[in-house]
Amino acid sequence: MRIEIRRVETDSQLKAFVRFPFSIYRGDPFWVPPLDMDDLTTLRRDKNPAFEYCEAEYWMAYVEGRAVGRIAGIVNSRVIEKWGRKLARFGWIDFIEDFDVATALVKTVEDWARSKGLEGVCGPLGFTDLDKEGMLIEGFDRMGTYATNYNRPYYPQYLERLGYVKDIDWIEFRVTTPATIPEKVQRVQELISKRTGARLYDWKDKKDLVSKYGHQLFELLDEAYKDLYGTCPLTEGQMNYYIKTYLGFVDPRFTKVIIDEKERLIGFGVAMPSLSLAAQKAGGRLLPFGWLHLMLALRHPTVIDMYIVAIKPEYQERGVIAIIMNALNRSAIDEGVKFSETNVELETNVKVHSLWKGYEKVQHKRRRAFIKKF
Repeated sequence: MRIEIRRVETDSQLKAFVRFPFSIYRGDPFWVPPLDMDDLTTLRRDKNPAFEYCEAEYWMAYVEGRAVGRIAGIVNSRVIEKWGRKLARFGWIDFIEDFDVATALVKTVEDWARSKGLEGVCGPLGFTDLDKEGMLIEGFDRMGTYATNYNRPYYPQYLERLGYVKDIDWIEFRVTTPATIPEKVQRVQELISKRTGARLYDWKDKKDLVSKYGHQLFELLDEAYKDLYGTCPLTEGQMNYYIKTYLGFVDPRFTKVIIDEKERLIGFGVAMPSLSLAAQKAGGRLLPFGWLHLMLALRHPTVIDMYIVAIKPEYQERGVIAIIMNALNRSAIDEGVKFSETNVELETNVKVHSLWKGYEKVQHKRRRAFIKKF
């Protein structure tokens, strides 16, 4: 079997790169397809501001003219500078169940990394830690979320055969919404608010949220996440990009903002109605009816996905997070939400794990970043 590796160079080739996973996962009950437009925007050099300091190449594998795999290679110079690890990243990796195909794709990225003078490869990772991260190693029989990757069990098996080992893991929980908020919890929140001056910012209009706290949200995210694996500060261009991309879709029911007595931002939590089933129905496309499936999913969710929780470092040990969690729980109860998906949490991030202490929960998925040094 002759495997041909082709570099992605044209718009039509990039669209084929983005659509390739459908050839493997179409109809799979656990795979949640991304929208084509999201991946195309992220991967295009003229759209994604991460290319201010990143470089990337994309390749597809073919056998007798049939696409059988894909992979992206990324060099994030700011991450290399911050963490001192001269590593390329791989991402957007998918391949049929054939070890030779996986080998050809991974070797292509390794050779590319060597040509850049780098000392190894790690992944799956995106351009930044706000992209999808990690390869599923547990929970193959669980539906994914819109913010995570999915893969078959042979993916990590093949990587290990190719000499890749664990760099770090992320874990995910499914948390049951409590029936009520205990009076004791409410009293504790009131005491925290009185002691710290922290309170919820009551917002309804997205334009108001963006104009008042848009940039502050991402500045706070940088500050709160600066010591976490693979992070680097966002540029002004990236902040503007993420404000436009994400804040236009946040839901006031499930996005909680905490301010101090002077109305300065000190924390926030963002959750969204689950789009998993809707994304499956949309099949990666908004037209002709994909948008309708997504809109209906937003109205009356029974599952919400937790995306981000961030607290200013000086408030992290003062219980302010309880105000956010209490407010999210109250909204979940009021809206009839049965479960929350936490999305990925670094296994080393014990602070975020502690949020679920006392909740009925199950840790049901695990993802891994692999590494290979030359």
